Amino acid sequence: MPVFMLLVAMISVQIGAAIAKTLISALGVPGTTALRLGLASLMVLAFWRPWRRMPSARAIPAILIYGVAMGCMNLAFYASLRRIPLGLAVAVEFTGPLAVALFGSRRRLDLLWVALAALGLAALLPIDAGASALDPVGIGFGLIAGICWAVYIIFGKRAGTEFGGASTALGMLAGALIVVPIGIANAGGALLQTAYWPAAVGVALLSSALPYSLEMLVLPRLPTRSFGILMSFEPALGAIAGFLLLGERLSALQWAAISAIVSACVGSAATPAGAAPAVSIIAK
Repeated sequence: MPVFMLLVAMISVQIGAAIAKTLISALGVPGTTALRLGLASLMVLAFWRPWRRMPSARAIPAILIYGVAMGCMNLAFYASLRRIPLGLAVAVEFTGPLAVALFGSRRRLDLLWVALAALGLAALLPIDAGASALDPVGIGFGLIAGICWAVYIIFGKRAGTEFGGASTALGMLAGALIVVPIGIANAGGALLQTAYWPAAVGVALLSSALPYSLEMLVLPRLPTRSFGILMSFEPALGAIAGFLLLGERLSALQWAAISAIVSACVGSAATPAGAAPAVSIIAK
């Protein structure tokens, strides 16, 4: 059952990202991100009710950095998603948590995972001028999202240690307070058009509220290593969701690149000294 719930959560995230990509064309990246984080923060706040106790002075900086990283990560990921296929955007972003998992390791085996990830990333670089070449700006935004995800993991762990699960609600609120004004300035009155609200609620629910709730049920019941191995397949799920829901077709080389990055993540999570941290799948 924990494995099934985690798979449902990961599929939910990818469906939410596919819906978000359709919103981006109408509302832009800041507007879509603002609706996603704004609505999701209200849902998570209602669930956790963090106002019942105040965070300590020691926890506040970690929560704020965690929230800022969350907001910037969502902006960068959606900016990447606007320019390159869903599965590739997820794969590039996954270099962030992989770097956190491997940072500080001195085992020779971990060099293999680094090399695999680097090989996969290199295969995605637009080194030719052909029509199938990926947008370098999209890849750049994906890497920025990965860096933000790494910061999110580090400070999210600190915030969780200091304030528990309610730190996610406050962090998401902090991210929303940064992103929503940017979205309003960019999209303006379009955010108030009710025609976009069902999709926006769907993105907030599928990308944040539902997977987060399932994740909280899974983490106590599933070993960290198993959690890391399973969520390593998320780039492949993203590629499948992009094909089924958005009609995005990948070349054989791009599938090979995703496979290399997935293999690096699985290898890192499966080997004890390089075990991946139990990072949240709602980062994207």
